[in-house]
Amino acid sequence: MTTTVAVIGGGYGGTTVAKELDSFTDVVLVEPREDFVHHVAALRGLVDPEWTDRLFYPYTRLLERGRVLRDHAASVDQSGITLASGERLTPDYTVLATGSAYPFPAKIDFRDSATAKAKIRATREELAGAEKVLLLGAGPVGLELAGEIKAVWPEKAVTIVDPAEGILPGFPDDFRAEIRRQLDELGVELLLGTSLTESPVSEPGQAKTFTAALTSGGEVTADLWFQCFGGAPHTAYLDGDLAAARQANGQVAVTAELRLPGQERVFALGDITALPEGKLAKVAGDHAEVVVANIRALIEGGELRTHTPGAPMISLPLGPSGGATYTVETGILDAATTSEIKGSHMMVSRFEELFNVA
Repeated sequence: MTTTVAVIGGGYGGTTVAKELDSFTDVVLVEPREDFVHHVAALRGLVDPEWTDRLFYPYTRLLERGRVLRDHAASVDQSGITLASGERLTPDYTVLATGSAYPFPAKIDFRDSATAKAKIRATREELAGAEKVLLLGAGPVGLELAGEIKAVWPEKAVTIVDPAEGILPGFPDDFRAEIRRQLDELGVELLLGTSLTESPVSEPGQAKTFTAALTSGGEVTADLWFQCFGGAPHTAYLDGDLAAARQANGQVAVTAELRLPGQERVFALGDITALPEGKLAKVAGDHAEVVVANIRALIEGGELRTHTPGAPMISLPLGPSGGATYTVETGILDAATTSEIKGSHMMVSRFEELFNVA
């Protein structure tokens, strides 16, 4: 009989696992969204109308043999999955790839694409009319969004506020200095070591001028703001023996083989894993390769592969032609190289191929 695999979550890691397993197992991909959302390009999709539709890829051509269930897991235990619809799946193997939530516009939390596109377009219109933009959070999302805004509207005043004393901790000083240099050239104002004394009066992405006091003294005025911090893994569905793997921050403990501890046939990958590495699309893809290899080994016999968390890496575009990249192997790569890697095309060709829409 054919081995059955349920992949819970159709993001970067989950789609890769489902696609690779499709040829030799009976795969069910459980995903509540109508289309795959290419979140790597979400900030570009906000500022550039030509990119909005390019964020969405239909699941209809992803699998040749398997099926995609538009549903979500209400609970997952060691013996199977109970879906929100009430259907119960009891696969031979379960792969948890449910990813994480993050404030809009970095992630889009709408399950139908028409609503998502309408939200993006409405927010772009609000943003276009704002003269002063405030970004709360100087992590990669806040910095990248600042670069995207400046690339389209160089005249806008963009201010980033963060309580940390510096940007991008964990990366080399010369890389951080290069990013700061480019931000200075763009005219982005960085207010570090401070925060707002109270939340803005408006909703994120809503055009409404306000002035807010800073904990360090002084104040900041903006016509519109975005929250660029606060990611959280989607793992509340874990039940039974699996719930023990869920840590206080919502991340899930995994073994070197990317299985939940004590579970031979339940794997986890991507943002939900409690591994000391960046929560990146590339990392989810690396995890997917290990999970696919291990499920194949368990079915056909052979040694299991292990995953070793990699050193810090980042490719941080600041608009289509700006930014910098860092890996241990390459060191710092300049804006032109970053544009070739990610900034100009946002890796869309890879996903056009994956979803057979090229």
